[in-house]
Amino acid sequence: MFQRDPHNPIIVPGLYPWRMAASFNPGVIYEDGRYFLYERAAGSLRPFHCYIGLLESHDGVHFAHVSDRPVFTPEMAGSPYGSVQDPRVVRIGATYYMTYAFRPYTWSINPTGVGVFEGYETNFPGYDGNSRKNQTRSGIAVSDDRLHWSHLAWVNDLDVDDRDILLFPQKIGEKYAVLRRPRKFVGAMQAQDDHPGIYLSYSQDLLTWSQPELVIQPEYAWEGNRIGGSTPPVQTDQGWLVFYHGVENQDPSLRRVCYRLGAMLLDLENPTRVIARTSNFLMEPETYYERFGSIIPNVIFPTGVVLKDGLISLYYGVCDTAIALATARLDDVLARIMG
Repeated sequence: MFQRDPHNPIIVPGLYPWRMAASFNPGVIYEDGRYFLYERAAGSLRPFHCYIGLLESHDGVHFAHVSDRPVFTPEMAGSPYGSVQDPRVVRIGATYYMTYAFRPYTWSINPTGVGVFEGYETNFPGYDGNSRKNQTRSGIAVSDDRLHWSHLAWVNDLDVDDRDILLFPQKIGEKYAVLRRPRKFVGAMQAQDDHPGIYLSYSQDLLTWSQPELVIQPEYAWEGNRIGGSTPPVQTDQGWLVFYHGVENQDPSLRRVCYRLGAMLLDLENPTRVIARTSNFLMEPETYYERFGSIIPNVIFPTGVVLKDGLISLYYGVCDTAIALATARLDDVLARIMG
């Protein structure tokens, strides 16, 4: 169904000091005849400071940087020692919104080559080593020109691990809406629930959010120990199209996992109602760049999607190392979900 672009990976690390180690998990929007891609980039693994850079393209395949500097940095989120991660970008009215994950004091990482990397907290000035002060938060940044961004608000409190925040590209019932994956912490880095799902919250002002309502939980073997929203919802005649990832534990002794792609359709007026959902994955790591990388193997992690002329362009991180592109006809994807 999804066809991988022959130029994959279409974006790789390098060129600037702040992106020498990795470029992955991008947010993407299409307007004014151009594709605008917001990469998560890192200049080193130890420490693993991540930044958001901006590239543009006329064909959606060949990209060039708009600036030699990041457009959003950890310092802009509140800490020069931190990391800003996994941007998803939408436009509502005249304003651009970027949801992102943030850790105030970034970790350092040691890849193992076989599974999830070994990570440890780095000593930074002013940090006393209390991990409860260094949990991942999810924020919202805003821009009126796609280039200049500023932090607006946090979606979650510090006692909740709440990655994979997806903002709907329009209000629902005169309210903003997000898909999220909340997990309560019970220890320094240990989450309370072993199989977190995807939830929905509403807000009048983007500052305060309603209690999360469950949308879906892991049900199938390939979804393994957790699922999370991947790309911002896309409005179709049949409902909100949402791609999500499932993470299967393949060898706990090696922390070997596999990230795959699924999809669901949500009701346009009540997105907590699931119209249909894939029982099997749509994509899994197959190519070399999806199975082997500098940080973690066996990862397909979509964070950007463009629907243009009935064609879905899916932009995804591979192995936390580079960025790839796959395309499919909207009708084929909808038929697969409904079937």
